[in-house]
Amino acid sequence: MKYLPLVWAALWRRKVRSLFTLLSIVVAFLLFGMLQGVNAAFSQAIERSNVNRLIVANSISFTESLPYAYMAQIEAVPGVARVAHLSWFGTYYQDPKNFVFSFPAEAERMFAVYPEFKLPADQLQALARTRTGAVVGADLARKYGWKIGDRVPLHSTIWTKADGSSDWTFDIVGLYQSPGDRAQESAFYFNYAYFDEARSFGKGKVGWYVVQVADPQRSAQVAAAIDRLFANSPDETKTQTEKEFQQAFLKQIGDISYIVSRILFAVFFALLFATGNTMMQSVRERVPELAVMKTLGFSDTGMLALVLAESVLLCLFAALAGLAAADLLFPLLKDTLGVVRMPLRVIAQGGAVALLLALVTGLLPAWRARRLDIVEALRG
Repeated sequence: MKYLPLVWAALWRRKVRSLFTLLSIVVAFLLFGMLQGVNAAFSQAIERSNVNRLIVANSISFTESLPYAYMAQIEAVPGVARVAHLSWFGTYYQDPKNFVFSFPAEAERMFAVYPEFKLPADQLQALARTRTGAVVGADLARKYGWKIGDRVPLHSTIWTKADGSSDWTFDIVGLYQSPGDRAQESAFYFNYAYFDEARSFGKGKVGWYVVQVADPQRSAQVAAAIDRLFANSPDETKTQTEKEFQQAFLKQIGDISYIVSRILFAVFFALLFATGNTMMQSVRERVPELAVMKTLGFSDTGMLALVLAESVLLCLFAALAGLAAADLLFPLLKDTLGVVRMPLRVIAQGGAVALLLALVTGLLPAWRARRLDIVEALRG
């Protein structure tokens, strides 16, 4: 630590150049944090998938619906424990920016298939009794200040009512929680019976089925049995595990991991030259000074360590600043990703990348300082 002021002074010998290099690294790691954070959030969504749940969707496309009558047939398949269904409702609250993940469902079935969602029994009963009733995630309710007893209007971008209106009104009768994953407390569930009766088209259809299997080891056999059941029908099915379904859904958006890795590769490839050039110039300008330091007793290894420390200090300081900025900005993506904070592993990865960048860009000038010949350096 006693050499830290010396390293810091050498680093800021050319303030403008060091400042621009510092800002370049900060921006690069801000980008790294945001992109890797998004990638990690999508990966977490896949990792959270339940091993004993299957998703039954239309084989043509996830956006195509399935007949409600399929539910009884799916329940009769050996190995099936419970069946629920959901449909994409596509709504916003007051302003199109306030998107709400909303789904018509049969509450008793849905909360049985998703036991990680906790809803008091009296609130579940209230939902069954209330035609326009809805239960809301605790986090979503906090966001908009909703409470039990409130009457909430939502505008659907897909579904119209028989009178031609796209405005739907619901009565909040319950708030559910997800203790194991608070990010899941952002959905809005309401009665399918009300939805099916009031909508102007698509009656008797659901978006997809969620199947809970009795034995997760038999998931593949159960999935195949369900698909065979509806083979050659007007609405054939494609049944996948919840994890496979999540992966396929993300693939429709694009290969996030591939896109992120290519962007970051390009950014850090350019940064490698910028930082490396800064370190090389810094050592080149200080050759006489470094020679004097050697005459004062600094060893070859000591010189290598000092120059390498400059690179490490510059890269780590700037990287931590960039990652801190990304961590502050990341909650702005909460409504899109369902993740409140940047995963810690992204920060750890950023630190490791910063250290690698420092070693790669600092090793060559540090080696030059180590091999510096005192007589030749002072003569120049």
